[in-house]
Amino acid sequence: MTAALVILSFFLLKGFDKEAGSWAPAFGISGLVAVICGFAMTFTAPLPKPYNTPFGEMSVFLGILFLGTAWALAKGWNLLPLGIYAFFAGAAAVLLGVRIINLSLTQSPVLSGAGFILTGMGGVLAGLILWKHKVKFLRVSGALIMLAAAAIWALTGYLAYWMHMIPPH
Repeated sequence: MTAALVILSFFLLKGFDKEAGSWAPAFGISGLVAVICGFAMTFTAPLPKPYNTPFGEMSVFLGILFLGTAWALAKGWNLLPLGIYAFFAGAAAVLLGVRIINLSLTQSPVLSGAGFILTGMGGVLAGLILWKHKVKFLRVSGALIMLAAAAIWALTGYLAYWMHMIPPH
């Protein structure tokens, strides 16, 4: 998630040029990892309920969006139609973020909820940013939102890696 959002941030800042297709592999790699891990999380239930839904399904939504972006960039297609999908996936992420905070889910509900809300806001705003991609203010604003979300997911993810490496007693 962190790498995907950082890649998206840099794309928003630098990728709308004649070399846009060169970003396809980075989006493809991020998308493939997110889809595979998200499907595994959703269907094998490695997390206690209700965590599989927000973490697993949202990973699949993001991964599919990134795979679609990779394909569109490689083909030189317009990204705007993907912004429509991103809007609905983003709205679901915002809703889940608010609900995580509301129910005090996870060990850090405000941090986790903020990660979902910021990531979701990127999706909600994606169509506008893609439509008006020549407006630097919109691209920079979107990139900063994605970098803030990436920072939250980096903290969350790396702390989880650290905590999962505790040997059994």
